[in-house]
Amino acid sequence: MNQPATNVVNPFGALAPNSQNSALAAADEAKQIAEIQGRMVIAKKFPRDQIRCADRILQACTRKSLAEAALYSYSRGGSDITGPSIRLAETIAQGWENFDFGFREMGRGISGDGVGYSDVEAFAWDMETNTRRSTSFRVRHWRDTKQGGYAIKEERDIYELVANQAQRRVRACILSVIPGDMVEAAQNACEVTLQSHADTSPDAIKKMVDKFAKLGVTKDQIEARIQRRVESIRPAQILDLRKVYNSINDGMSSPADWFGGSGTARRTESEQPLPPMPDEDFAAQLDDLAAVIESGRQDANAVIAMLSTRATLSDEQIAQIRDVEAAAKDANQ
Repeated sequence: MNQPATNVVNPFGALAPNSQNSALAAADEAKQIAEIQGRMVIAKKFPRDQIRCADRILQACTRKSLAEAALYSYSRGGSDITGPSIRLAETIAQGWENFDFGFREMGRGISGDGVGYSDVEAFAWDMETNTRRSTSFRVRHWRDTKQGGYAIKEERDIYELVANQAQRRVRACILSVIPGDMVEAAQNACEVTLQSHADTSPDAIKKMVDKFAKLGVTKDQIEARIQRRVESIRPAQILDLRKVYNSINDGMSSPADWFGGSGTARRTESEQPLPPMPDEDFAAQLDDLAAVIESGRQDANAVIAMLSTRATLSDEQIAQIRDVEAAAKDANQ
């Protein structure tokens, strides 16, 4: 029942001015309206099973690839707020059944300075409850660069520009229609998945640094924010940086919001490091942790992520956990 594709026709929108007198366009619109009316009838006849839908959404949140792109952070009133990304909103909408969302280009025009623009509508529609949210906005066919801006005229470039600016509006519409507790449950499920897959291996750290470099963020800026060398980064800080990356990549914030113009870290109370894990406490837990790893219930990354929510592990303690995992793998082979 889902139609997650963009440029979905909205039956409540008007025809573009240059097609109002076209019999072909009118016939096409009538056909689309009839199709949507049919889908509404089916939605009423086959209502969603909310438990099944919730299970499907939460199951999707166990995928590492989705969880890594599911959450972002932004700053408000001196605090960092975490929210669902565009990718997570789309996943929730696709799993909720009898739900339609997307955007459509309503029409085009030329502004007074000779630059074209598109009038666009983003929407989300629960066809079962007939709850609908939409927002209209204008996209100027203009691309800013460091060397100055220029008008874009190629259809592909215009579509990509419109789609990029429509994504955040579609996300907002989806989240205003989907029940809030479902969204919160999906966020929590993604947090759990991230904690169990927090990879602090040298290869994973290099990939993270390279991703930030493409956004204009240097390794020195990352180290200034986390207050340590990236080689000794904690799993909890990996999770925080993923949210920051998603926020910048989705256009919800800029690098300067997180790393400052000169690489100076912007830290909040919640980012203060946890106290060190006492060696005697760690030694008392090591046998139990080894049993968990050897049984295959958790890997070293998951154990490190779990312990890091309680205290700061030393490099030696992390190495001991990884040695336990290596020994378990050798024994199995």
